[in-house]
Amino acid sequence: MQKDQMKWDDLRVFLQVARNSRLVAAGKVLGMDPATVGRRVSALETALGAKLFDRSPQGYELTEAGRNLVEHAQGMESIASVAREDVGGSSDRLSGVVRIGAPDGVSNYLLTEATAALGRDNPDLKIQIVALPQMFSLSRREADLAIAVSPPAAGRLKVRKVADYRLHLYGARDLVETLGKVERRADLEGVPCIGYISDMIFDKELDYAAVMGQEREPCLASNSLIVQLRWTLAGHGLCILPDFVAAEHPDLVQVLPDRIDLTRSYYLVRHQDDDRIARVNRAAELVVEYLRTELGALGRKT
Repeated sequence: MQKDQMKWDDLRVFLQVARNSRLVAAGKVLGMDPATVGRRVSALETALGAKLFDRSPQGYELTEAGRNLVEHAQGMESIASVAREDVGGSSDRLSGVVRIGAPDGVSNYLLTEATAALGRDNPDLKIQIVALPQMFSLSRREADLAIAVSPPAAGRLKVRKVADYRLHLYGARDLVETLGKVERRADLEGVPCIGYISDMIFDKELDYAAVMGQEREPCLASNSLIVQLRWTLAGHGLCILPDFVAAEHPDLVQVLPDRIDLTRSYYLVRHQDDDRIARVNRAAELVVEYLRTELGALGRKT
C-alpha cells in the first residue's frame, strides 16, 4: 500500500484503538472483530510508513508518531460529523449519541430531568451520562460534554461557567439533636466526619479538609459523593454536601451554617472541534439553562 492510499476509515479504527488501548474494546465500539481491527491498524501503519502503537500484553500504547496523528485524526472525525449533520440534518430532530460526563452529585441530582427532556423531544437521540467522580478526557472522546468544578487550563477546549453552588455541613436530624448546642467548630471534636479519600480527590475544589480543620483522613471516606450521602443519611457522621443534594433529603440538617458556608462553581467543558455539531450544541445549551435555573432557584430559597 502506498502512503497516498491512507483511508479515513482506517483513521477511524486508529482513533478507537488509541482511546481504548485494546483491540477487543475498540472492536465493540466499531462493530468489528479484533482481528479485523488489528489488520486495519497495520494497514494504516504501512500506508504512513510509521509505527503508531507499541504492542504488549497490557494493550496498545501510542508511540510518538501515534500521538502526533491523534490530533489530526480527531480533526477529521469532527469534520465528518459536521458533514453528516449538514447533509442529513435538515430535520429539527436530533439523532446520534451525546455523552455527558459529570461528577456523581451532578449526574444524580441535576442532569436527569434536563437530559430526559432532551430525549423526549428527540427520540432518535441517544443520551449517555457517565456518572463518575473524575474529570473526563474530551480529547479521547470519553465524553462530548463534561461538567467540571474548576476550569481546565490546557487542551483545545471551550470552557463556559455555568453557575455557582453552595455547600454546608450536614448531619442526620437524630445525630444533630444528640450533639446539643453547637456554636463553634471545637464543639464538633470527636464527632465522626465523612468526606473524600484524600489521595483520590481529583479536583482541589473538593478538598474540604482545611475548612473542617482536619489533619487526618475522615473517619468514613469515599471518592463517591453518593456513598458519602448515604453514610450521612444513616447518621454515621457529618459531611459537607452541596445544598442541591441536601435539599432532596428533609432529614438532613445544617450544622454551623454561618461558619461553614462554601461556594463553588460548575463549568461546562467541550472540545473546540464540536462547534458545528447540532446535537452537542443543543445538549450544551439545555444543560446550562437547566443547571442555572435549578441552582438559581435553590439560591433564592436559602
